[in-house]
Amino acid sequence: MACRQEAGKAELVRLVRVADGNVKVDPSGKMPGRGAYIHADPACVEEARKRRAIERSLGATTTADLWAEVSNSPRPA
Repeated sequence: MACRQEAGKAELVRLVRVADGNVKVDPSGKMPGRGAYIHADPACVEEARKRRAIERSLGATTTADLWAEVSNSPRPA
């Protein structure tokens, strides 16, 4: 989303807007709701945060806790 580079789903972290309007990390990739994908790379996360890419894409607000969780998401081997 932030770096605009293509990657497979296994290489990305899925974020989903849930029914209550909050954004959550979806480790299974199967949660219902509108989703968006982002690399767990710190540079990509910071770029998305600065550009408010998640907020615009999902129409929801994000928290510092969400960004920390995305940054600490496991990366594929």
